[in-house]
Amino acid sequence: MQPGSRTRIVRKTTTELVVDAMRDRILSGEFPPGSALRQELLAEELGVSRIPIREALRLLSAEGLVDTIAHKGAFVSMLSKAEVREFFDIRKRLEPWIFREAIPNVSEDDLRRAEQLVQEMDSTEPGQWGAMNWELHETLYRAAGRPAALSVVRALHEKSERYFRFQVVNAPIRQQAHREHMEMIALCRTGQVDRAEAMLEKHIDDAARQILVIVDRLLDHAPALAG
Repeated sequence: MQPGSRTRIVRKTTTELVVDAMRDRILSGEFPPGSALRQELLAEELGVSRIPIREALRLLSAEGLVDTIAHKGAFVSMLSKAEVREFFDIRKRLEPWIFREAIPNVSEDDLRRAEQLVQEMDSTEPGQWGAMNWELHETLYRAAGRPAALSVVRALHEKSERYFRFQVVNAPIRQQAHREHMEMIALCRTGQVDRAEAMLEKHIDDAARQILVIVDRLLDHAPALAG
């Protein structure tokens, strides 16, 4: 090995470790939707000062996992089954059409990039999975030449990112997503438009159903908040 070619070990900061710990607890449901996040209690439990806790709450708020309410404090963001249903209903109506339009024009380079993304998604952190999932879908849809529709779908994916995180902490669900993504790519490569469109509809239905089950479970444990 040549000097200077070794991979450097990058150690996470205290704030990054706190963010990881709190994110895991939110996504697992240990911190249910609507539950209060008290800085002093979290600092004592995690063995850190309140400074990294405060910064972690700010970062988790930017991710959409925490709500900060003036004069009340920080709370785990609430979830909405109605929101999930609406996001996925719109996706199911738009995306199969865009995919059908794209398939005759998609390039082999696009398909290879899509396959690469599927492989990378197998091991990526939950916080990055949603963005990579969108990049994968965008790679398959771009050739449709429908920029306005693609912009709408992109916004839906971004708004759904928090729900994707709840979904992908489950290993079997990740494996199913991998299989469905690879099947979509294979059908696209062979020009099987009808089957590819049906596969995408199933993929969206499966994701919605899985997320609604998780949201139901988390809301069962959510504290009742005063208005």
